Amino acid sequence: QITFGSIFLGNVPVHEEVHRCAGQIYGYKGCIRDFQVNHKELFIIDEALAGRNVENCNVPICDFHPCHNGGTCTSDEENWYCECPKLYTGKLCQFATCDEDPCGNGATCFPKSRRDAVCLCPYGRSGILCSDAINITQPHFSGTDVFGYTSFLAYSTIPNITFYYEFRVKFQLANHQSALQDNLIFFTGQKGQGLNGDDFLELGLRSGRVVYSYNLGSGTATIISKPLDLTLNVHVIYLGRNLQKGWLKVDDQNNKTVTSPGRLVGLNVFGQFYLGGYHEYTPELLPKGPRFKNGFQGCIFEVQVRTSLNQGFKSPGTPAGHPNSGRSVGQCKDSPCSLIKCRNGGKCIETGSTVYCNCLTGWKGAFCTETVSVCEPEHDPPHLCQQGSTCVPLPNGYTCHCPLGTTGTYCEQG
Repeated sequence: QITFGSIFLGNVPVHEEVHRCAGQIYGYKGCIRDFQVNHKELFIIDEALAGRNVENCNVPICDFHPCHNGGTCTSDEENWYCECPKLYTGKLCQFATCDEDPCGNGATCFPKSRRDAVCLCPYGRSGILCSDAINITQPHFSGTDVFGYTSFLAYSTIPNITFYYEFRVKFQLANHQSALQDNLIFFTGQKGQGLNGDDFLELGLRSGRVVYSYNLGSGTATIISKPLDLTLNVHVIYLGRNLQKGWLKVDDQNNKTVTSPGRLVGLNVFGQFYLGGYHEYTPELLPKGPRFKNGFQGCIFEVQVRTSLNQGFKSPGTPAGHPNSGRSVGQCKDSPCSLIKCRNGGKCIETGSTVYCNCLTGWKGAFCTETVSVCEPEHDPPHLCQQGSTCVPLPNGYTCHCPLGTTGTYCEQG
């Protein structure tokens, strides 16, 4: 019988006499994600007594070439980012630059056109420039807007959900079919980057059914409900997990259970808890499980969680019920368009707390009060001055000022 005083992971603390007896000893080189002895999962960093020359694994997100428009992807041990060329911005270099950012209070500026911008409002703000404070007690999510962003709330990491948790969610769906097709309700992940093998917990809607998935590091477990009863005004979801076994109950449907594959029993998530959507621009950065390409559309009346049978349910966040951040989330049944009057036939568009005017052809500006000059790129039809020439508006049309070496009405001749 041999008794070990310690378990060494990766290498052992080698002394000179060990080299003489056993020859050269080489330590493990690579990444170790999960470590389990019999049925006990050990936390590699938190439960270690000592260690040496151990670093976090590099984030391989750059291998997927996420940057657009010629951006260069750079990663270190923890993070990654895109270095954007001139005229482009956004996490993936996917947007043309907001040259003069008019948005306030931490709003995200999006160039609606080469002249006009839309302010995607942060949590607690609304209005054309996100200057109006709003009180949100029942958040309203608008899914994915025309610019590709989802509305969302982000809460601090939910503690102590490693081995047991229960969630209770009440929600009301928006009155259109897209609210049922492919919509994320909530998500939390190990790193929040959705790489293969990450532990995660996810809830969403697909084709009118509730989909509940989790991965403990050794494979994804999924429960899919029966179709929702759309005659109900408010839907109620109960879900939970104890070690490998998970369960889901939707409205008055029967309880359904699943057991996760593999032998791992702990959910190790360190990222924020996202409600209604995700802060990333693209769903490709979500886990490889049943991805949801759109955000939630409708109102969520409450999300509550407990991590022990001996405690009561409470709202996520620190303090409870308070998100860290959010985007384009409004108050249920309130319409920010009721406070906005678009001029000259413009139409008010609202996505959660974000609001803007969609102008008819020939008009521009925040409230569609400015005319589009015949020489501006947005004018329909566009001017015909050739590239390199200058369009100059006239009372009855325009003229083209030609650069050296060209001539003609539109500077089209050499």
